[in-house]
Amino acid sequence: MTTLGKQVVALFVDRSSQQWVVRDPEGRFWTLPSALDSWDQRQPFYPTYETDLEPVPGHYRDLLGLPF
Repeated sequence: MTTLGKQVVALFVDRSSQQWVVRDPEGRFWTLPSALDSWDQRQPFYPTYETDLEPVPGHYRDLLGLPF
C-alpha cells in the first residue's frame, strides 16, 4: 500500500545568518529578505550541518507575504 503525504510549509530563522528561511511545499529551502515582496526576492538556501534553523510560529507567514 502506498501512502501519499502532503509536504507542509515551514518557516525558520537561521541563527547563524539572521535570515528568514522557508521550506516550500516541494521541500525546497529559500532565504527571504525582510521586505514587502519578500517571496518575489527569495534566494535558494542549502542547509549544512552547521546550519542552526529555529522554527518560527506560522502566524509570521502573513508578515512575509508567503503565497501559501
